[in-house]
Amino acid sequence: MTEIDLRALVVGGTGVVGRHMMHHLAVRGFQPTGLSRSARMEPGWIRGNVADPGAWIDQLQPCHTVYTSASIPLLVPAVSCFADNGVRRIVGISTTSVLTKLESVIAEERDALAGLVKGEEEFIAACERHGIGWTILRPTLIYDEGRDVNVTRLANLIRRYGVIPLAGRGSGLRQPVHAEDLAIGAIDAAASEAAVNRTYVVPGGETLTYREMVGRIFDGLGRRRKVVPVPAPLWRAAFKLAQPLFPRANFAMGDRMSKHMTFDASEAQRDFNWRPRGFRPRFTD
Repeated sequence: MTEIDLRALVVGGTGVVGRHMMHHLAVRGFQPTGLSRSARMEPGWIRGNVADPGAWIDQLQPCHTVYTSASIPLLVPAVSCFADNGVRRIVGISTTSVLTKLESVIAEERDALAGLVKGEEEFIAACERHGIGWTILRPTLIYDEGRDVNVTRLANLIRRYGVIPLAGRGSGLRQPVHAEDLAIGAIDAAASEAAVNRTYVVPGGETLTYREMVGRIFDGLGRRRKVVPVPAPLWRAAFKLAQPLFPRANFAMGDRMSKHMTFDASEAQRDFNWRPRGFRPRFTD
C-alpha cells in the first residue's frame, strides 16, 4: 500500500462507534485522523464540523478512505473536497430505522427519517459524481456498555429502580449489535470490492426477544431479573405520567416492544465477512 492508502479520516471519531474505528484502524497499521467538533489535545485530530469543510479541509493530509459515524447527509457538502483530497472510498453508518419506523405514529420520527433518506440519496449522488465508492451500513440497535443511548439507558433505569416495565409481553425480536463489531465491519467493508456502492443491513449476532434482551441487561449488571408486563392501554396511560422523567422516550416505544425488528445478514457475511458477537453485555458500577 502507498502512504495515502494507509491514511483514513474518521468523522465522529470520539463517538460510540468512531472511537472503535480509530483504535482498530491503528491496530491494522493504518494512520487514522479523527475529526471532532471539540478540541483534542493529542496528535492525530482535527477540530471541525464535517458540514463546513472549508474551515478544516486544509489541515487534512491526502487520504484514501473516510469513515463516518455521524449522520451521512452531513457529509454532502464535503464530498467534493474529499475527492480533491484523494479520497476514493467512504463508509457510513446509518440505521435500520429507515426500514422499521418510516410509518411511525410519531410525526417527528417520520419527518426525521424521511429527511435522512433524502439526505442519503444526495450523498450517494455526490459520491457517484466525484468517482468515490460508497458503502452504507444499517445496523440494528447499537450498544456499547456505558456509552450508548439504548442498552445503557435501560441499564441506568435498572440501577435506579431495580425493575423494568414492558408494554405487553415484550415478544418483539431484536438483534443488538456492539459498536466495536460495527467499527470492525466498516473497516472490512472498506477493503471489499464487493461492498462498493452497496447498502447492507448489519444486525447483531443473536436474535432474542425484547424481554430476553432486557433480562440479559439485568444479568450484565449482576442483578436479579425483575421485568413487569404492563397491558398496552395501561402502558400508554402510565407513560403520560412518567414522560417528564424520560425526555427522549415516546409512547410508541412501548408498541414496538411487541414488533419484530430483525434482518438477514447474509449479504454482509458474504461480501465482508460480517461476524458480530452475541448479546452478553457486561456493566461495571
